[in-house]
Amino acid sequence: MSWNLNGTYLESCNCDVVCPCTTSGFAAPADHERCQVTFAFHVDAGNVDGVDVSDHSVAIFIDAPQAMAEGGWQVALYVDASTDEGQAQALAKVFSGQAGGPMAALTPLVGEVLGVERVPIDYRDDGRRHAVRVGDAIDIEIEDQIAPQFGEDGPVMGLTGIFHPANSNLTVARSIRARGDGVHGRSWDFSGANGHSAPFTWSA
Repeated sequence: MSWNLNGTYLESCNCDVVCPCTTSGFAAPADHERCQVTFAFHVDAGNVDGVDVSDHSVAIFIDAPQAMAEGGWQVALYVDASTDEGQAQALAKVFSGQAGGPMAALTPLVGEVLGVERVPIDYRDDGRRHAVRVGDAIDIEIEDQIAPQFGEDGPVMGLTGIFHPANSNLTVARSIRARGDGVHGRSWDFSGANGHSAPFTWSA
């Protein structure tokens, strides 16, 4: 199987800004007893073994131990309801790591798959703001941060040279809104907590 994808990414978790998990290759303990994080991807253009998956979105919810590197992650995968069966299967293979690529580096850390669902996913980028709504379960909006001394037109804060499946360079962001409701028995409000965004370009 050969495939390639490119698009945009956002992340929201329950850690304070900046998340110690992200900046330590998952080795440093999270700020809370569990690390709960949502990854969301919008595929601008993509082909998976001949299947066109362009203009679709995927979200992944992870509930991990405080030290994420310990493994035992509980993971739920959400695929855009606008996909047909072939597109949904293709995206699930890539984003679960079954098709290799960056997500495959995380599969040894997964202890339980909570579910794979097709739901409406609304993903939006608007300048420094990035938002995703995953069915009625997850609602997130983050904003890339700028040091106040630079003013609104200053450079966005960023992390470089990190281990992360989306990109080795991520923005530093803060959630404006980050809520979950009934996500495999979990509900939360992490508004004001850590976030990241980045473009991604993957292939295998």
